[in-house]
Amino acid sequence: MASMSEAEVLCALKEADAVLSGHFQLTSGRHSDTYVQCARVLEDPALTTRLAAAMVERLPSKQFDVVAAPAIGGIIIGFAVAQALGARFVFSERESGVMRFRRAFFVPEGARVLVVEDVVTTGGSVAEVVDLVRQAGGDPVAVTSIIDRGGPKAFDIPLYPLLRLEVESWEPATCGQCASGEAITSPGSRRSGK
Repeated sequence: MASMSEAEVLCALKEADAVLSGHFQLTSGRHSDTYVQCARVLEDPALTTRLAAAMVERLPSKQFDVVAAPAIGGIIIGFAVAQALGARFVFSERESGVMRFRRAFFVPEGARVLVVEDVVTTGGSVAEVVDLVRQAGGDPVAVTSIIDRGGPKAFDIPLYPLLRLEVESWEPATCGQCASGEAITSPGSRRSGK
């Protein structure tokens, strides 16, 4: 399967109407005038498979026992990456606001784990999955994502994104769109979107 350049990934996102403009509250709580809705790209199984193969191709190591992803955004692409690697797949979910492995999912002691997410901004959800893997005795080795929105990350392992898309975001208190009274939407998975 042919590799995908950053330009090809960005083109696929735009063709799927996955890059939105407006006033958005991101999953991290920060505000932005641009939102990437990777779910629109993941509607296409063939494209999802191609993205996953390209993500795996960028990893310095392909030796993973388990792929772990946070629900909901990381589930589809996480599964596709696990399939491309020939690894087991698990996902975490929020239960009473706390990220947990449920549904009898587990990470074996000493397992090499790749964490997969669709879009990483601050990486808060990824950091929670990394902590869960460590608590289970696994070894979180790396993170991969379709998009890295830039900025500092909440996790301490290497990130290998398919595309770096530097998009500005602001704390709500410093958001110019809020100051001008522009309506906000929250399309992220932790809150309901409009």
